[in-house]
Amino acid sequence: MSVIQVERLKDLTPGRRRDILERSMDEVADIFAGVRDTVLDIRERGDQVSVDHYRKLKADITAADIMATPEEYEAAYRQVDPQVVDYLKFAADNIRKFHAAQLEREMWSIEVMPGVLAGQMVRPLDSVGCYVPGREATYPSSVLMTILPAKVAGVKHVVACTPPGDGMQANPATLVAADIAEADAVFKIGGPWAVGSMAYGTGVVPKVDKIVGPGNKYVTAAKMAVFGIVDIDSPAGPSEILILADGTARPEWLAIDFLSQVEHDKDAAAVLVTPDAALAQAVADRINEELKTLPRTDYILPALENNSAILVTDSMEEAIDFTNEYATEHLEIVTEDPVSMLPKIKHAGSIFVGPYA
Repeated sequence: MSVIQVERLKDLTPGRRRDILERSMDEVADIFAGVRDTVLDIRERGDQVSVDHYRKLKADITAADIMATPEEYEAAYRQVDPQVVDYLKFAADNIRKFHAAQLEREMWSIEVMPGVLAGQMVRPLDSVGCYVPGREATYPSSVLMTILPAKVAGVKHVVACTPPGDGMQANPATLVAADIAEADAVFKIGGPWAVGSMAYGTGVVPKVDKIVGPGNKYVTAAKMAVFGIVDIDSPAGPSEILILADGTARPEWLAIDFLSQVEHDKDAAAVLVTPDAALAQAVADRINEELKTLPRTDYILPALENNSAILVTDSMEEAIDFTNEYATEHLEIVTEDPVSMLPKIKHAGSIFVGPYA
C-alpha cells in the first residue's frame, strides 16, 4: 500500500489545496488554554511544577536534578562518537563565521537636517534561553544554531532547556553540542515547563530576556503565552520543507530529504513540487519503499498522510508560483540551474540551493 501518492496541482479540490497550504496550526488554539495554565502555575510555584510533572514520568527527583552537572557532560563525551564531536566542532566554526558577518555596527548616526542627528545603537541582550527538542530524537544542530548566534552577538548569559530521557538524563549529543557552543547551563526540562521556567525564572532556571528555538505545538503555545513577559523569536509552527525540483534531480536523494523532515513530528510537513511527472513518481516510490525499514514511523506516517504532498505542475512557472504561495520554512531547490531560481522566490525561510546543500 502506498502511503503517499502523486497528485496534479491543477486537479486538487479547493479543500485539499487548503489542507496542504494551512498545515496543522489550528491545533495550537485547541491546546493554548491548558498550556497557559501550566505556564502560570510555574509563575506561582516555580521548579515544583516541573518536579511534579517529571515525577509522574520518571524516577523520584528534586529541583536539584534539573540542571545538567559537569559529570553528565563528561559522560556525554564518552558516549558520543569522536567523529560526531569533530563534525559538531566543524559546524560550530562555520556557524560562528556566518553570524559574525551579520553583526551590525554598534552605533551610527546621520544628520537628517542641519544640526539634527538621528541614529541607532545596537546592544546585545543580557540573557537568552534556547529551547532544544530532543525527547524522542536528537537535534544537536538546534543547539548550535540557537546558542551560537547569541554568543556571537555578545549575550552575557545563554542557557538551554531540553527534554530529558529515561532517568532524567539529557541526550549526550545535545550536551556535547551545548559544551562546544559554550552554553552557560543546560536544564533538563521540556515543553511548556521549559518555556515557563525561562520566562518567569525559578529557583534553578534563571529568567531570560528572550526565548528562541524550535519545538512542537506545545512549545509554540507556551511561547505565545509568555510573549510580552519575554521576547520570543517567533510562534513557529511544526517543521516543514518544500522541495522544488526538475528532472535533473536524483529521486533517492529527494526522498531522503522528504523523510528527514517528517520524522520530526506528527505535525511536520513535506511537499515536493515539480513539473516532471516521472521524477514525482520515482520519489513517491522510493518514499514508500523506505518506509518498510525506517524507525519512528509512528511520527512519519501521520505527517505523510495528513500534512504532506507530491505535486506535479504543468510548468516550472506554476511550480514556482505554488512555492511562493506555500511560503515554506525550508526551501530546497534542486534544478539544473538552481541559482537562476532565486530571484523568483519571494516567500521562504532558509533556502538550500542545489543537490548538496
